[in-house]
Amino acid sequence: MRKAFHDELDRITADLVEMTRLARSAMSRATTALLDADVALAESVIDADADLDRLREHLDDTAIDLLALQQPVATDLRMVVTAMRMSADLERMGDLARHVAKIARLRYPNPAVPAEYRSVIVDMGRAAETIVLKAGDVIVTRDIEGARAVDREDDTMDDLHRRLVERIVAEGRDHGTETAVDLTLIARYYERYADHAVSVAERVIYLVTGQYDGDAESSHEDREDVVLGS
Repeated sequence: MRKAFHDELDRITADLVEMTRLARSAMSRATTALLDADVALAESVIDADADLDRLREHLDDTAIDLLALQQPVATDLRMVVTAMRMSADLERMGDLARHVAKIARLRYPNPAVPAEYRSVIVDMGRAAETIVLKAGDVIVTRDIEGARAVDREDDTMDDLHRRLVERIVAEGRDHGTETAVDLTLIARYYERYADHAVSVAERVIYLVTGQYDGDAESSHEDREDVVLGS
């Protein structure tokens, strides 16, 4: 009976890792669609988001069944509950990639990103792929230091976000209001994507230790305060 239970926990972990793969693929392809004005690729990202949604639903259904039937305690209980929260973060990352793809589709046949902004979007796309890849690694390894490193990787995305917003404020009128709004939304989508990856890593720390890491948690709250204006 316990072996079957732990087999289910292993499957939940595998599902979480698969969700990181899907979220990474979605943002990678959304970035390409955005930069290349590739409407077919954008449509594929939008359609594929349903796969992430279904995987989250399957994972959450499995977790609920385990809670009801197995009544796990201690680390096993944390694993089940934390997995449901991580699945919500990963599903949201897929949604953010879909939002990027929708902007690419909306502006087709024109590129949504002016030529002089391409390099920073390329960098944001790479940062997004790096951070979700590392989040997937720590789900498997449960490496606390690796999880903390994910939060530090987020500093790269925050810096790119800040630089892009500063440029939009300074130069946005050169391309018109529509483009300025698009770029502002795009910047926000990438920044929030990285924040959700940080949340996944923070939940791994909680899974292992039973406590959220103070530094990572406070820095995440600080970011939310800035966003909410509180």
